[in-house]
Amino acid sequence: MKKNMGTTDKFIRFIIAAALIIAFLTNTVTGVLGYVALAVAAIFILTSFVSFCPLYTLFGGSTCKVK
Repeated sequence: MKKNMGTTDKFIRFIIAAALIIAFLTNTVTGVLGYVALAVAAIFILTSFVSFCPLYTLFGGSTCKVK
């Protein structure tokens, strides 16, 4: 896997994931939507750790600085 995420993109994903998790834990988002929010948060955290987003590959995008 070739890295295609920059540091700003990873940081934004962590912030969004944290907000989704907090919304679920405080019962702001409940039910099926809450579990969808947790799944999205997990995906954002996973893609941030590996610095690879499959959707960027499909659409040909990248936020990683060219070396």
